[in-house]
Amino acid sequence: MTVSRLLTFVALVLFSQSAPLAAQKLVISDQPEDVSITIYRAPGRGDRAINANWPQGYALITETRTVRLPAGDAMVRFEGVSEGMFPESAIVTGLPEGVREKNRDARLLSPQGLVDAYLKREVSITRTDKATGASRTQNVFLTAGPDGGVIFESDEGFEALRCTGLPERMTFAKVPEGLSAKPTLSILTTSQRALTAKLTLTYLASGFDWQANYIATVKQLEAGETAKMDLFAWLTVANGGNQSFDNANMMVIAGEPNRERRDDQVRPTGGGLQIQCWPMQRTHEVPYNQGYISSIPPPPPPAPMAMMDDGGERIVVTGHRRSDKMMEMASPVAVVVAEQEDLGDLKLYRVPERVTVNAKGQKQVAMIVQPDVTYERVYVARAGNFNQDSAAVSYILRSSNDAKNGLGVPLPAGTVAVFENSFFGPLLAGEAALQDRAVNDEVEMEVGSSADVRLSVIQTRQSKRKTGWQAVVTNARDHPVDFEMEIPYELSGRVRGVTAIDGVPTWRVTVPANGEAKLSYTIKLRQ
Repeated sequence: MTVSRLLTFVALVLFSQSAPLAAQKLVISDQPEDVSITIYRAPGRGDRAINANWPQGYALITETRTVRLPAGDAMVRFEGVSEGMFPESAIVTGLPEGVREKNRDARLLSPQGLVDAYLKREVSITRTDKATGASRTQNVFLTAGPDGGVIFESDEGFEALRCTGLPERMTFAKVPEGLSAKPTLSILTTSQRALTAKLTLTYLASGFDWQANYIATVKQLEAGETAKMDLFAWLTVANGGNQSFDNANMMVIAGEPNRERRDDQVRPTGGGLQIQCWPMQRTHEVPYNQGYISSIPPPPPPAPMAMMDDGGERIVVTGHRRSDKMMEMASPVAVVVAEQEDLGDLKLYRVPERVTVNAKGQKQVAMIVQPDVTYERVYVARAGNFNQDSAAVSYILRSSNDAKNGLGVPLPAGTVAVFENSFFGPLLAGEAALQDRAVNDEVEMEVGSSADVRLSVIQTRQSKRKTGWQAVVTNARDHPVDFEMEIPYELSGRVRGVTAIDGVPTWRVTVPANGEAKLSYTIKLRQ
């Protein structure tokens, strides 16, 4: 083969390899036409609050987008996906030839993204002299950034951005390739002919969470009436990302489906620069408790039941039985309520109307509305936590999660704010944690302690094998109260009034109004 023929053959091979790249066309889908979002609670979070900075749950997001595909090869860019997307979970349907390749573009067009893209490259710095107002522009070389600060090299040596005290701005020659204004998923595909395709993009994303926030309003009890309360629950949804989901179908899943552990998701590089400079004072002038490096403190966590300043909202109409705000909070009347459905062994709560899940915000929708729930007020104690000094005991509100008692619905885990009646209307009496409760389970809410009901436990005798004790509970209220005390030890013989509850000996007694009750018991010592 001659040299000319060899060069011609190599040129043809290179052309055949580069032709698809040269012919590849770009198709941009800037936003979805329709979106559904299903949110799962953070695994293992229990009754702890949602992480306000980056929620630890996740969501299944389904988007519908319409694109115009050209004939041949094309790169389709789905802009505005969730920044917490797990790209390996992304599924695209509706393409005539399927997906050949997919990429998550995690570098965002932002001050941080620009500095990161221009590392080891030249940029321009413009400084303005405060005294004269004159500006001077010079080319510098970025050597470090953007985390913690930006270091550049100029003719004067190495300097830190915005640490000289002079007004400064940094100018870039152009927007680097690969920076997106919004989190983007790119795919490569092929079509035999030009056509309009309706695509469905489904993926998992981190940075979401939800919880139930209950409001229990205790009703005024007349003589001879059964104690009742109204139980209401907000479905609180948190979105920690920078992307809003407008007019979305929203659902949440109660329960913990099995999910394999994976490495922390790399979040897109974006946001403003957080510059840290050495203070201008001498070291002895810097207060010790403030540290040497200034920083921006994180924002405080949002209140679970408060209206959100960042666009979060509640879908609810409240009944104004009184003009004060506390009554409005304690007695909401919901118009839109999430509907509960079964999903295998899990529970699904579907919001019947479309909602907007705002970026960096929370959404609250009415979830459970159960008026006239019957309950018992029980004062409870544990013998080992008391001594001869009389101390206040805690009280709980106890009910059974069945239709007979006005419930009979699954109760997801969350916090309960209990309101008691007063002359000024319902006032907050305490908050309690509620674990997941299925239908027919016992429901207990520990509200607080009562100074009117007190307990003392006194040792009366001691031997090598046994110790004797006497418990005295007093009631300063003007009506009888139900009292229970757990005795988490092995008793010597049977004790009148003590029965085993969940395997723990428990003293149950009704303490008369302005009276007291006593129990003497003996426990065995371990040899």
